[in-house]
Amino acid sequence: MPTPRRQARIGELLQEELSTLIQLEMQDPRLNGVTVTDVQISPDLGHARVYVSVMGEAAAQQDVLRALQRASGFMRRELSARLDLRRVPDFSFYLDKSVARSQRILDLFDRIKSEPGDGSEVEEE
Repeated sequence: MPTPRRQARIGELLQEELSTLIQLEMQDPRLNGVTVTDVQISPDLGHARVYVSVMGEAAAQQDVLRALQRASGFMRRELSARLDLRRVPDFSFYLDKSVARSQRILDLFDRIKSEPGDGSEVEEE
């Protein structure tokens, strides 16, 4: 059983390599603007959950996830040739909703700032 540190190192390596592969080498126009935000490796190193950030509507995001899943065999072959791993894990792709959540929080803060005061401000003399 690999150590959690090894799992994290392999996850970081796969994140970097998958990002490069998707952004620079894959020709699918649907994958423009896709960012790999995290890769979590199973304890047996046989499976990787790949989290991606995708701009656009929900339907377009689902198209991107389907395209990535269909291309996962190609990505595994490419990474197998590049990396010194016994076995490149199987990939499952998921939307990373943390980017959307943080944007929503920032929007709420902006809205709060732009609203007129409720009279609770203290004036300084």
